[in-house]
Amino acid sequence: MNLSELRPALGSTKDRKRIGRGTGSGTGKTAGKGHKGQNARSGGGVKAGFEGGQMPLQRRLPKRGFTPLKKKVYSLVNLGQLEGFAAGQIVDGEALIQAGLIKRVGDGIKVLGEGDLTKALTVKAHKFSKSALEKIAAAGGTAEVI
Repeated sequence: MNLSELRPALGSTKDRKRIGRGTGSGTGKTAGKGHKGQNARSGGGVKAGFEGGQMPLQRRLPKRGFTPLKKKVYSLVNLGQLEGFAAGQIVDGEALIQAGLIKRVGDGIKVLGEGDLTKALTVKAHKFSKSALEKIAAAGGTAEVI
């Protein structure tokens, strides 16, 4: 077998459609563009959502809500996820990223109280829910707000 003998598997490639190459080809004469009109012209066509000059749907519908400029997006961690850490370990942003529990710190880390904590950990985060604070204290750990 030589390099010159290599061919793609049967049926894996498809010939491109050659339009405007005679009436016998099936896409001759108007080349699949129909008769006249904006879409038959060179460079013709309309943008997505264009309704022929009628007020488009996205402009007919009312605007609603707003995007707050100072919204903070916290990376969320549940207490049940912290069970993977060893007792007495300090759990901060870097430890959470290395453990794969969060992708990045962003605007901060918030610890939520879902799940149970059985080990005494020192958890450093930007925010804690009330239930998370209670469960950390019950397990003998400490919660430090950064």
